[in-house]
Amino acid sequence: MYRRHPQSGLERAATKWAVVPAALVLLPATAVATWWLVGDQSTVPLSASPDYAFHPWPISPAAARGAGIGSLVLATSMVVTLGWATLRRLLDARWWGVLVPLLAAGFIAGAGWRVMTARVIGANIGAGFVVLFGGPIFVLLVAWALVFSVFLLSLARRARTTPTGSR
Repeated sequence: MYRRHPQSGLERAATKWAVVPAALVLLPATAVATWWLVGDQSTVPLSASPDYAFHPWPISPAAARGAGIGSLVLATSMVVTLGWATLRRLLDARWWGVLVPLLAAGFIAGAGWRVMTARVIGANIGAGFVVLFGGPIFVLLVAWALVFSVFLLSLARRARTTPTGSR
């Protein structure tokens, strides 16, 4: 039989301690992994006296590779953990309506940072597009995730206070 809720309080507590950190780690790991996978978007060499919308952080290639690979492994393992919890019905599938927009926002942040720190000659038009389109989309995705998470929490609170016999 398919259970809607975990069998014991111990299983519920274990789920809480696994799912919440997995969700929190997944978001920045996705942004860093995207940043690494997108790579440098510069169109001119350093010797050409380039212009920047923003100067990139001084990170060595080895540190960037380590952070990128580590974030990619971490993000993948967190998706697997959250998928496992969903399949076992330990994580309500509706929470993916919060996680997916936040993952998309992390993707926009990671890719957008690469575009905004690219070396160019003259104006960085890509940076303008990131600000013009990426910024509002990022804000909308995060706002959606926040509003929908509050809605899901209120549903869960209402379900806990409703007497069992009246469902």
